[in-house]
Amino acid sequence: MSITAAMVKELRDASGAGMMDAKKALTENEGNMEAAIDWLRTKGLAKAAKKSGRTAAEGLVGVAVEGGVGVAVEVNSETDFVARNAEFQGMVTDITKAAAAVSDIEALKAADLGGKSVETVLTDKIATIGENMTLRRMAKVEGESVASYVHNGVADGLGKIGVLVALKGVDNGIGKQIAMHVAATNPASLSEADLDPALVAREKSVLTEQARESGKPEQVIEKMIVGRMNKFFEEVTLLKQKFVIDPDTTVGKAAAAAGVEVLGFVRLEVGEGIEKEEEDFAAEVAKTAGR
Repeated sequence: MSITAAMVKELRDASGAGMMDAKKALTENEGNMEAAIDWLRTKGLAKAAKKSGRTAAEGLVGVAVEGGVGVAVEVNSETDFVARNAEFQGMVTDITKAAAAVSDIEALKAADLGGKSVETVLTDKIATIGENMTLRRMAKVEGESVASYVHNGVADGLGKIGVLVALKGVDNGIGKQIAMHVAATNPASLSEADLDPALVAREKSVLTEQARESGKPEQVIEKMIVGRMNKFFEEVTLLKQKFVIDPDTTVGKAAAAAGVEVLGFVRLEVGEGIEKEEEDFAAEVAKTAGR
């Protein structure tokens, strides 16, 4: 019988298996849903469904640079134990390399990795390692040169924070220094023009109310707000931040002095923005040992 996309989706929802595995299970069992689920279970591919509800806020960021293109990928696991596992690290490295050839996270999930899709490889690892894992996000930058930096590295190109900096011009070492700066300061944007307008409006509103509390005349308040907003831009935009390597200058001026222009940057930190359930260390060890 013909295997439809709806049937594949239904089986994926029921089993947690990857798209290609679900399609194969249905094909092997002539579209019988229950038999397909049993087939996946015998192959160890349905175990992932039991793990999929658990929070995966640990893991690694992988970075790779080839020519003028840099890519960063975040793959999450439930515990740091798995992030230190050589098998998991190898998978993240392979996924990061595959990301260089695609444009977004959905294309990466479907990308080929040793004859299987990245999504299927991840599902297989969930079944064998025994933790929920997620391919959370990826980002790319392009320039005449790209510098990378990994903080809290566990292996080449793998760590808890991954940074890429795209430059116009020949990098003489300033690129990595700027990448280290980005890792430390986590700027909101490259420049004032790139800032989220909502963030700027919110900050201006707060500063306006604070200034009005002073009781000064409106024309004085307007000047106060201009000065305070400039201070805000200096704190949150990369090019205007004081350079951590040399606080007497800004990142933008340091780059110009080195003969390059910063075109863009990426900073991914493991678990950023994920609400993680608090669990004491002993419970984490016991949970891991019990799998």
